[in-house]
Amino acid sequence: MNENIKKVVANPQVVLREEFENSAVLFDPETGSIYGLNPIGVIVWKHLDGLHTIDDIAHIVCEKADAVPADAASHIENFFKAAIELGLAGFKDK
Repeated sequence: MNENIKKVVANPQVVLREEFENSAVLFDPETGSIYGLNPIGVIVWKHLDGLHTIDDIAHIVCEKADAVPADAASHIENFFKAAIELGLAGFKDK
């Protein structure tokens, strides 16, 4: 199955904390790791609810952000791959 049509869900253990207007962090209590997010990363993270596909989230980012590159979906897919490898997110079971 094409990963772009699978729905992605955040690990419920991971905490998003928006520190300032332009920055946020994810904290994984299982590993003690902290990851920085930019404003686009925050938009993406907030939509990892198991209801949206990668393509859905790319569309949302294009609606909410200025100057989004044409290859935004590719960047978002890379974000998902990294999040999945780190155990921060996964694909929703059917």
